Amino acid sequence: MKIVKALVLTGYGLNCDNETAHAFELAGAAPVKVHINSLIDGSATISDYRILAFVGGFSWGDDHGAGVVQAVRLKTSIGDQIREFIEKGRLILGICNGFQALVNLGLLPGLGHDYRSRLVALTYNDCGNFRDDWVTLSVNADSPCIFTRGIERIDLPVRHGEGKFHAETPVIERLTAGKQVVMRYAAPDGQPAGRQFPYNPNGSVDDIAGICDPTGRVFGLMPHPEAYNHFTNHPLWSRRKESSRRKKEKVEPEPTPGIKIFRNAVEFVKGGLNASV
Repeated sequence: MKIVKALVLTGYGLNCDNETAHAFELAGAAPVKVHINSLIDGSATISDYRILAFVGGFSWGDDHGAGVVQAVRLKTSIGDQIREFIEKGRLILGICNGFQALVNLGLLPGLGHDYRSRLVALTYNDCGNFRDDWVTLSVNADSPCIFTRGIERIDLPVRHGEGKFHAETPVIERLTAGKQVVMRYAAPDGQPAGRQFPYNPNGSVDDIAGICDPTGRVFGLMPHPEAYNHFTNHPLWSRRKESSRRKKEKVEPEPTPGIKIFRNAVEFVKGGLNASV
């Protein structure tokens, strides 16, 4: 059996490492939590892994902007290693603060396979405050994203103060044309949010909630799939459970939609790479 090793970053204010590691375990991977300092001082290396996860939280207290200090620390110490990781066809996932770090590193959107230039931003919510809520997301079936295969719509929680996706119009047009816009905020019925609050919780341009690079192997999103690891995480779980009971149906299929994002990554690695390291 192939062992898919996933590196889950931890340290300096990151606080979703346990949830993310648990999600990878449920998806069939072997996650290892590694402190950022271990990568910087060389006592650990990302080359030993097939998936690299930038997790949520408040790295360095979001000083100088969300994910900025984390991006600078990693870019100046192991930036070349991260780009080599991508060149070898391995997977990178950035969730919330991790997504913010990826865009600050220049790893997303990776237009023209340029993984150095910062072309997009995740900035302060239009509502002016931190949002802790659940949102509905529509998924682009034509996107090359490895992580969202087989998912058309998904409910996930958001918890951020700087989640507004912004970029210049030519960049948005290239992302759209290249099908790199993976997820958009939607109304509960699946229709576009149209930047309407609270369906679009932060005012993101074009309702963008997540993007990938041109290969589909680097994916960043503001909502938290790792926080939907059991059907009881969903705010409507009790209503759904009762409805299923009356219809004599299974409460909710496993894995949850959140875990399916992680499982897609694990299955991709198992199917295409020698994952035993």
